[in-house]
Amino acid sequence: MTKSTSFSTLLDRDSVAAGLFLAPALILLGIFLFYPIVYLLYLSFTTGSFTVSGVEWIGVRNYLRLFTDADFWQVIGNTAYFTVATLMPTIIIPLGLAVLLNRSLALRGVLRAAYFIPSITSLVAVGLAFRWLFQTDGPINDILIDWGLEPIAWLSSTFWAMPVLILLSSWKQLGFNLVVFLAGLQTIPQSHYEAAELDGADGWAKFRYITIPGLKPTIVFAVLTTAIFTLKSFEQVYIITGGGPLNSTNLLVYYIYEQAFSRFEFGYAAAAATILLIIALVFVYFYLRIWNEE
Repeated sequence: MTKSTSFSTLLDRDSVAAGLFLAPALILLGIFLFYPIVYLLYLSFTTGSFTVSGVEWIGVRNYLRLFTDADFWQVIGNTAYFTVATLMPTIIIPLGLAVLLNRSLALRGVLRAAYFIPSITSLVAVGLAFRWLFQTDGPINDILIDWGLEPIAWLSSTFWAMPVLILLSSWKQLGFNLVVFLAGLQTIPQSHYEAAELDGADGWAKFRYITIPGLKPTIVFAVLTTAIFTLKSFEQVYIITGGGPLNSTNLLVYYIYEQAFSRFEFGYAAAAATILLIIALVFVYFYLRIWNEE
């Protein structure tokens, strides 16, 4: 047997072994990930329901209806506002806290655990608590009255209902991003800060020219995970506002849920879900592009 033949045989054996080990994972991915995505795409080109009448192929009519629906564009605007307004505090505040906690070695572990608790708390339980806090005769309005201020109809106001959801989502995500930033700070060599101190750099200069560049991959990861968290937000809307008042807090996932399980328009809901999938893939694409550049 020649050397090339033995190498090919070994390669074939390795390929077969790799295929056998990967097969269970690939089968599970196919069943629970790839098949649902393909079926979603198929469903978005149909109309009807899962009854005796079945579904009917209608081509791109669901997408044409979607792009001409004023409610859908309002939902897209609500989702964009909710995502951007949640991203800003959940990146800036945890980043500042992480820098401060990174200097406090004695309390770092305790405070990190305390800040992380909201991330593992049930959104349903937290949503019920926020609905109680911000109801018309709730504790928040009681505090405003004690301060001599007028109570606010938080959950029935088209202006104030969305900030309540943003506050809840920001509080929920803050601890996760804090831990991520703390982990990222540990990867920045201390020698960089020592060299900057020898050059006379102050705290702001070190933060701007060492911490931020060193945390760039971590910041990109935090932005991506937070954006996906906000895009798939459902429990907050379902528990607190139900998409109201006047559709002002209706987010894309809740809109899909309403179309599918309240109006039973599964094809139309699948088209909206496909748009959500495309938006998520765009975020992932830019993340991978930035990651490869790094």
